[in-house]
Amino acid sequence: MQTNRSYLGIEEEKLNALNAYHTAKEIYLQPKLWEKTYDLLGAQKEALENFLTPVLSKENLGVVLTGAGTSAYIGEALEGVFMDYLRVAARAVPTTHIVTHPEKYFLRRQPTLLVSFARSGDSPESVSAVQLANEVCGEIYHLIITCNPDGELAKNHSGENSFVFLLPPEADDQSLAMTGSFSSMLLTGILIARLKEFDKLSRQVDSLSKLGENFFEKYLPSLKEISEIDFNRAVFLGSGLFSGIARESHLKLQELTDGKVICKHDTFLGFRHGPKAVINNKTLVVYLFSNNPYSLNYEKDLVKAVKNGRKGIFNLGVMAQNVEDVQLDEKVIFSEDNEKLDEEFAALLAVLPAQTLGFFKSLYYGLKPDNPSESGAITRVVEGVKIYPYKKIVNERAF
Repeated sequence: MQTNRSYLGIEEEKLNALNAYHTAKEIYLQPKLWEKTYDLLGAQKEALENFLTPVLSKENLGVVLTGAGTSAYIGEALEGVFMDYLRVAARAVPTTHIVTHPEKYFLRRQPTLLVSFARSGDSPESVSAVQLANEVCGEIYHLIITCNPDGELAKNHSGENSFVFLLPPEADDQSLAMTGSFSSMLLTGILIARLKEFDKLSRQVDSLSKLGENFFEKYLPSLKEISEIDFNRAVFLGSGLFSGIARESHLKLQELTDGKVICKHDTFLGFRHGPKAVINNKTLVVYLFSNNPYSLNYEKDLVKAVKNGRKGIFNLGVMAQNVEDVQLDEKVIFSEDNEKLDEEFAALLAVLPAQTLGFFKSLYYGLKPDNPSESGAITRVVEGVKIYPYKKIVNERAF
């Protein structure tokens, strides 16, 4: 007889009754999804190299990392990774920026690689951004990373100047909030940036998966307790590539609570310049620490500064390895041994606490995590966006 499975500590039958099954399952099974993503990318490594090698050798190549909402934050987290490992001028530009002002983000005379991240591939802005790039750029190449084989981006963008990488089927989240799709597309971007050393990264991915599984075993009870604290604001702080993780974390908690928890994000240093005023006695403050010793100096200083002022109702630290000399109410420590993950893999792990907090806080408010938007204002695929024909703007500086 088949036993009743559980995800995030809740049995499948109860999750279905709570309309929380998909969200819980998709959060909990991410470590397994990361392994499948690595294997799938390995099977397509040669084809990817054949596509990317001549593109990346283009003189004065520009790389634009794009997506909408959560998918845009993938690009934000990867911007420095692409610059570091591929030695190209990369920048993250959301599709929502490109669609309204395409001439501000593309140079007609510059060869451009547009890297599009999309869960469904059907977002009006995602489809339009690709079309606008074709219209504005004199030489354009497309790398499309998506979770849905039936989406517009996957089906209709083949050709010599395009490569479509489809994530494993499990990455196509069925819940409203993107969780496994975000982390698996982020992992794909990391691996593509480091494609030349792909085989050597198997150990990092194995560690990543193991640490993710250990996180759920160790921290579910404490994160559930934190979710039941009476906070209605939350701030997520992260620097460098952790800035994109902080941004995704803030959206995840806000989205899963249907805006009952208002969230903000910032960098550690940026938070000092005014945004710190958001902290009151009902604010959860979450620090996403880097595992870069240089960056940690600034991060630890900011924790001390917050402690000496309005410190909020609860302070949570998220770290790859224990960060000493910081006073916090709780720490999530992914690894307590001497094995150090590269910073980009550590950043990928750092999104798990916000996803988990958002899930439990959604239940705390009596919401349905699979579809927490009571008014229907937020949908799985954005609706109501009208795309207008692009009228070329003559602007010599842009083109």
